[in-house]
Amino acid sequence: MDYRTAGVDIDKGDRFARFIASLRSPAVSSSIGGFSGGIPLDVRGYKQPLLLSTTDGVGTKLLVAKRLQKYDTIGIDLVAMNVNDLAVCGAQPLTFLDYIACGHLNEGILQDVIRGIVSGCEQAGCTLVGGETAEMPDLYEENDIDLAGFCVGLVEKEEALPKLSRMQEGDLIYALPSSGIHSNGLSLARKVLANAPENLWEELLTPTRIYVSELMLFTRAGVLLGAAHITGGGLEGNVVRVVPNTLRPRFSWDWSVPSIFHTLQQEGKILPEEMRRVFNMGIGIAMIIPRTEEKRFLELAQTNRIKTFKIGELVRG
Repeated sequence: MDYRTAGVDIDKGDRFARFIASLRSPAVSSSIGGFSGGIPLDVRGYKQPLLLSTTDGVGTKLLVAKRLQKYDTIGIDLVAMNVNDLAVCGAQPLTFLDYIACGHLNEGILQDVIRGIVSGCEQAGCTLVGGETAEMPDLYEENDIDLAGFCVGLVEKEEALPKLSRMQEGDLIYALPSSGIHSNGLSLARKVLANAPENLWEELLTPTRIYVSELMLFTRAGVLLGAAHITGGGLEGNVVRVVPNTLRPRFSWDWSVPSIFHTLQQEGKILPEEMRRVFNMGIGIAMIIPRTEEKRFLELAQTNRIKTFKIGELVRG
């Protein structure tokens, strides 16, 4: 016997690594293929640079991609779930790494995944510096893949979010809209839409929006007290993570919710409170703005053509 007979093709793995290294993009490091990877770090503009790290995956959205046999956007989701978590802390994402596990190394599928990851890194302004591709027969079915991402970012300590000590009753909550369901709640959504037409499944696959440029603009302008990436747990469950325990968010729930959420609620007969607990309901990022900075915040948004709208305020907890 040999390794290939056992289910692991070293030659394919090496060829895939060379494919990644061959991609021409400023978001792909020349260190791809080495034992580690990195980028030069210029901290001359920082007084107290703070290095932040995050890790996340895309959950069962992979099963949506598998059903549709469309893998060219799932890598964007992987990057988005990590870089958005850094950006709401005020950190500019710097380096990204991926971990891909599979039962069989299907080069066509994995090349599409990597192209999506590179596209996500380009949007986020960070660099793919390395990763790992693990072919593990018997642990995964032949056509199964799993993804995890890891990202490192940098922020000036004084600019890091949230600024809990400065938050007070009456601070405003503004939103950046989501592009759809993003990468949370898919286990429920898949069950609800199990027999739905393919166009609805394609809507589930719409990639998670990357908010790095908008959040960096607002953070550096000093108009944010905090921000939350709306993932599992919904709007309230994520916003309470970035406010002091003496305060709580109160939402208006009067914004236009994307049609996919209405479809899910109707088809699954899901209670409104469960919808709000599981899904983002059209909100990708929630931002806490001091009332005194509202005018400047809105001017910045208008000047830079950023769509934003008020969704609530902080009240006594």
